[in-house]
Amino acid sequence: MSAIKEEAKKVIDRLPEEASWDDIMYEFYVKKKLETSLKAAEEGRVISHAEVKKRVFPE
Repeated sequence: MSAIKEEAKKVIDRLPEEASWDDIMYEFYVKKKLETSLKAAEEGRVISHAEVKKRVFPE
């Protein structure tokens, strides 16, 4: 079995029995976003808080 399927099963197994499809999809979405973000940070593809503020709230 692939590593991705194994991880998916672990995510589902951690959810309560009454979890909905939306709950499952949300967990997968968050897991993927976290993995992507951590990889970007490891590769140095990040910007500082000050730079974000400048971009969002230019003067």
